[in-house]
Amino acid sequence: MANEVTVVLEQLIERCAAGDASALELLYKNTAAQLFGVLRRILVRQDLAQEALQDVYVSIWRNAKEYRAAKAAAFTWMVSIARYRAIDIKRSRKREVLFADPAEYVPEDVDNVDADLGQAADRDADARRLRDCMKELSQQQRNAVCLAYMNGLTHEEVAGTLAAPLGTVKSWVRRGLESLKRCIQP
Repeated sequence: MANEVTVVLEQLIERCAAGDASALELLYKNTAAQLFGVLRRILVRQDLAQEALQDVYVSIWRNAKEYRAAKAAAFTWMVSIARYRAIDIKRSRKREVLFADPAEYVPEDVDNVDADLGQAADRDADARRLRDCMKELSQQQRNAVCLAYMNGLTHEEVAGTLAAPLGTVKSWVRRGLESLKRCIQP
């Protein structure tokens, strides 16, 4: 099922690259809730996450020609765009943006829930799998990964937050991500 979704997203990105605006609309319909969740976790504030979501889809539209399936899965590429946009906003508005608690879960916007129960079930299963994999990490790795990827902190900021040496934090993040990758991939 996941491979089918990936193929569909790749086709939609390819159509965006060709200038098909209806493909962008479908891409938005199928991925906006998940990308909004990523943005909300990093930015905390809903208004900033909504603003960032618009920027993300403009960036996807403009950069669709640059997407390469061999380098990353379509959704992973889109999440990267969202994450970098959120980090840019967070850095530019540092005094305004709150840091999310790594343990905090930001639920999807109820208005954006997919009508397709199969997709919702797949997302729930993926979320459970990720949560189980996160439990397998050491506390230091889990905290470092959450601060870096959920809160959008740089390695230096994570080191300051955790009061740990920069090299140690980089190792925690790298090893944590490697462990997650091994755990998540079937």
